[in-house]
Formats: sequence, structure tokens, C-alpha cells
Amino acid sequence: VAHDGRRVAGRRMDQGETAMKLRPIHVLILSLFASAASAQSLQVQRPVPYSEDGDIADKIKQECTINEQLADFLQEYAKEKGIAVQFTDGAVDKAASGRVLDLRITNAISMGNAFLGHQKGTTAAGTLYENGQKIASFKARRHSMGGAFAGYKGSCSVLGRTVKVMGQDIAAWLTAPVDGA
Repeated sequence: VAHDGRRVAGRRMDQGETAMKLRPIHVLILSLFASAASAQSLQVQRPVPYSEDGDIADKIKQECTINEQLADFLQEYAKEKGIAVQFTDGAVDKAASGRVLDLRITNAISMGNAFLGHQKGTTAAGTLYENGQKIASFKARRHSMGGAFAGYKGSCSVLGRTVKVMGQDIAAWLTAPVDGA
């Protein structure tokens, strides 16, 4: 009988064996806490604002939702990299504690159509702040001609492809931000 009255395979279990049986559970619990602690949090405005001096047709602003899609794709791909994106309703507070991404769509071009061929492009710029201090900034640009079956896609759908890939690009940049990228 062990000190707590248990028997193991017909023999006494000593304290060392008890600790060995508990060790895997301790490792599991500690790894869960460590992964939760390592998950970074980031504030981003949703929808992503259009730059005041940007070149974005009113038709794109009225008919497409690339400003919402960019925020959503960024959140999706950042999560895969261990970054939890939290949306703000209004402008982000650059002086806030924690990490803040001041992101703007600076340009969106929609030329062509499904019959003549799509020529779409989106550009964005962002600055990452941590505890009110500028960490790094970037400019992102993506173009698309619509991909496979482009003739069956609308302009907003093709622009959506550009911000999807841009969301992936920005999420990757956030893991190791380089100023001026």
C-alpha cells in the first residue's frame, strides 16, 4: 500500500512514481498557459478606412466591401500565426497600450470587365504601434486579372481576391515587422 493507500501492479507505489504519473498532465497544463500567453493581440479598425488622399473610385466604395474584407482576411490569417486581431468601431488609438495597426486602403483600381479582361488592384499602407511607440510601417500592393474563370466574376469579387492575398501578406509581416516593407 502506498502512502495514500493505492497499490500499483501488486506492489507499493512510492512518491517518485506518483510524480512521474502527474508529470505529463503538468506539461500539458503548462503548455496551454504558455501558448495562451504567447498569443499576441492586435487592434485594427473595421472597416479599414479609405485614405483621404487615396485614389479610390466612388463606385468601388459604394458597391464593394473591400474595406471590410481586408479587416476580416487579416483577422483570419493573423489567427493562423498566433495573433488575435480585435476590431475597433472607430479610429484606432495609436497611443493605446498593446499593439495597434493603423491600416488604410490607399488606392483601388477597377479597369476592364469579365468580357474584356479584369485589371484590378488595391494598395494599402499601415503603421504598427506598440504601447504608443511606432514599431514599423509598410505599403502593400496586389493586382489581379481574376484568375481561373475570370469571365464569370464581377469586379468586386476580383478586388476581393486582391485584399485576401493582402491580408495574408500583412499577417506574415506582423510576425516580423520590418520598417519600410
